[in-house]
Amino acid sequence: MTPLGELIADPARGLVYGNRGCLHDAAGRIRRGHATRRWIACRLEFRGWQRGPLLQPGKFTELFFLDEATAMAAGHRACALCRREDYNRLGEIWRGLHAGDAGADAIDLRLHGERLAGRERRLHAVDLDELPDGAFVLHDGEPWLALGGELLHWTPAGYDRRVGRPSGRGRAITPPSLVEVLRAGWDGAVPLLHPSA
Repeated sequence: MTPLGELIADPARGLVYGNRGCLHDAAGRIRRGHATRRWIACRLEFRGWQRGPLLQPGKFTELFFLDEATAMAAGHRACALCRREDYNRLGEIWRGLHAGDAGADAIDLRLHGERLAGRERRLHAVDLDELPDGAFVLHDGEPWLALGGELLHWTPAGYDRRVGRPSGRGRAITPPSLVEVLRAGWDGAVPLLHPSA
């Protein structure tokens, strides 16, 4: 998965596992971008469970992300099963950001509106100087990670080059609510940043 939420095939190994429901048909061909509003980011390993072959008919489509920053940019949140402590912490931060219910349904509904405009990817106007580490922006038409005073260019295998972070306005890929979660100092059970960062 790319930070823009696009499904790609690449031999590189990601550090985070994800799910958006069953996106493939019985032959394993991808037929849709999502099947539910519940987009989650999981541990690669949990309780020794063996997942079996990928793309099984009628089962959810297995997704892989370079790191959690990539998963968050794509609009995924911590899983309530394999990452219970992270999910609970997300709920605490969420309640501080959004008055009212902070359960999975409320979080997923808001994130769905922040990541998509119909079938198109929603980008958000931001002040580039104020983005927290781990947020993604669109720069020169590609996804770049904000880290310190730099932007790091994303690839499926890692971050391959750096540029100074420009000033002014830009377009964030990471949904605004998850930008605020990052700003709160997010540090979960899966790697936020790939070692190449």
